Amino acid sequence: MTEYLIAFNEEWVPDHTEEELREKSKAVRALVAEMQEAGVFVFTNGLDDAAPVFSVDASSGTPLFTDGPFVESKEHLGGFAVVDVADEAQARLWAGKIAVACGWPQEVRRFRVRKNRQENA
Repeated sequence: MTEYLIAFNEEWVPDHTEEELREKSKAVRALVAEMQEAGVFVFTNGLDDAAPVFSVDASSGTPLFTDGPFVESKEHLGGFAVVDVADEAQARLWAGKIAVACGWPQEVRRFRVRKNRQENA
């Protein structure tokens, strides 16, 4: 099995009423249950846009922490899911379901394949 990151940028999310967001939340919870039942679910969550954002650079040998994102960009990660599926076709299937449940675009990226999952645990 291969793990894929399915994520969206916050700017891709259109404005919604509270009722629309409640309905999308129900759809996403149902989809997470379906993913768990299918055995592909690893993790999902949204990011807290009210929490501080900081970067760390240790290229000098000592960690240097700074406020804000590492690179300036109007795009920032809004949320993500990690799935463990057999192949790209399955990653596309689940990404499509997530896009439908959320109602906004998703980006799909494959994690590097590890020979032994314990190597990076």
